[in-house]
Amino acid sequence: MDSPDTAPSTPPSSLANSPPTGQWPLTDSKKPNVVVIFADQISAPLLHIHNAASPIKTPHIDALAARSTVFSSAYCAAPLCAPSRSSLCTGQLPTKIGAWDNASPLGCDVPTYAHYLRREGYETVLAGKMHFIGEQLHGFEERLTSDIYPGDFGWSVNWDEPDRRLEWYHNTSSINQAGPCIRSNQLDFDEEVMFKSTRYLYAAARRKPSDRPFCLTVSLTHPHDPYTIHKKYWDRYENQDIPMPDVNIPDEDQDPHSKRLLHVEGLTEEKPPDEAILRARRAYFGAVSYVDDNVGRILEVLRECGLDENTIVIFSADHGDMLGERGLWYKMSWFEGSARVPLLISHPQRFTTKTIPQNVSSLDLLPTLVDLVGGSIDSRLPLDGNSLLPYLESANGLDIINDTVYGEYAGEGTIAPLMMIRRGPWKFVTCPVDPPQLFNLRTDPKELQNLATSQTPEVRNVFTSFVKEANERWNFTNIHDEVLRSQRSRRVCWDALTRGRFESWDYQPKEEAREKYIRSNVPLDELELRARYPPVDHLGHELPRGKAKGVAGSYNQ
Repeated sequence: MDSPDTAPSTPPSSLANSPPTGQWPLTDSKKPNVVVIFADQISAPLLHIHNAASPIKTPHIDALAARSTVFSSAYCAAPLCAPSRSSLCTGQLPTKIGAWDNASPLGCDVPTYAHYLRREGYETVLAGKMHFIGEQLHGFEERLTSDIYPGDFGWSVNWDEPDRRLEWYHNTSSINQAGPCIRSNQLDFDEEVMFKSTRYLYAAARRKPSDRPFCLTVSLTHPHDPYTIHKKYWDRYENQDIPMPDVNIPDEDQDPHSKRLLHVEGLTEEKPPDEAILRARRAYFGAVSYVDDNVGRILEVLRECGLDENTIVIFSADHGDMLGERGLWYKMSWFEGSARVPLLISHPQRFTTKTIPQNVSSLDLLPTLVDLVGGSIDSRLPLDGNSLLPYLESANGLDIINDTVYGEYAGEGTIAPLMMIRRGPWKFVTCPVDPPQLFNLRTDPKELQNLATSQTPEVRNVFTSFVKEANERWNFTNIHDEVLRSQRSRRVCWDALTRGRFESWDYQPKEEAREKYIRSNVPLDELELRARYPPVDHLGHELPRGKAKGVAGSYNQ
């Protein structure tokens, strides 16, 4: 077991790069389908599955949890959209892949879970947000939508001017303007994501049984700010008590990184009134319920198409949202509201329902997915994540030895690498320009008592061990220099690319309307596959799914 004194240079051999177990399908025709559902900026501590007192209504996520392995202490690798997503897709920490901020490109030669599953015979499909910069597929065979955020260098951070607030930074407008809406960019986007995701599943249900299994990633942008949601979901919280943030810390008592975040977000100049805070939280609660309904919709389509029995369903998020706790909003910190994410893995046909209390990471998704489909990982390549298959196969997970999570952050709000180690009850946060932080989450779940200066012998030993481990694990000077080099290079490129003719890097979905529906140039067998589902015979009697043909559109085709 990892001790606070040491950190292995690679994950424990019992978990990392685990070979296929041989206990699950060995042929494509028997392999399970996979649906991975991501929400954006959903805070795990606020969900009912982790907090029985939560006022947020999530019946579908609750029902999914009731037939899942629930990881109650899962963390992102970086509390910011693009770095977190690059890391969870690749199973590698940000420092390994240069995932510094929301304008850092992911190398096209870095394997993702889409590459690995595609290599195992899966059709890998993405609908929704992934915040890739530059190359837009990264192993996905097809993208059903574009992204909601830009795929270029426009949002590069500038540590050379640490006090300058860039125009695209978060600000207080999302809080002050919070409330119900009829339309928003986020609703437009997620409705397209859901339409194309469910259409894909209906098409997959009509395929021949011999076709390849699929891995569909459905990535929603809600409940990411701005804090506005359709009136239908706003009204779900009418006459309901919306709690104010539980922890309030005066600006002068904030830690240095939190003070920088207040500046970055415009919260040092303007404090939202309580009424705006309540509106923002109510809208966020409604947005989480919107996500929940969409999770329910995906699960319903799987059930009605008979795909649910042989489909692994995973639900998670890229990071959380502080939502006013400690006076902070959005993400970009290692406090629980920002860093903890939900992680549910459901396949009742194979695994029993359980809750795993040990610390795990979103980095673990790649090796877990590969193990779940009976694949293999090239152990010669770098990988920071651990397969969670031992947890899934265990009775309660208590006999698993690994309990360590690492996190790395180098985006806006910090001016030097901000690193985190989570092990057992402890969370250690370190940055070269800030005093270190040490919290015991077992006795102090709200992270109110920084034990870094404690003179208690036991705590002092834990602290000095973490300091030693961090200094051995991270060369902060080299990382800082690499971040600056990347930022400067991207600024030069972006300055050039915005002059003259602008060529967008954003993904354009490939959809050919002339090959959809009923067309004279489309082969009859292809048309029949798009026909009525479930299929029926000439008298309307339902026939076995996946074998029979329906009526494609007109008599005697």
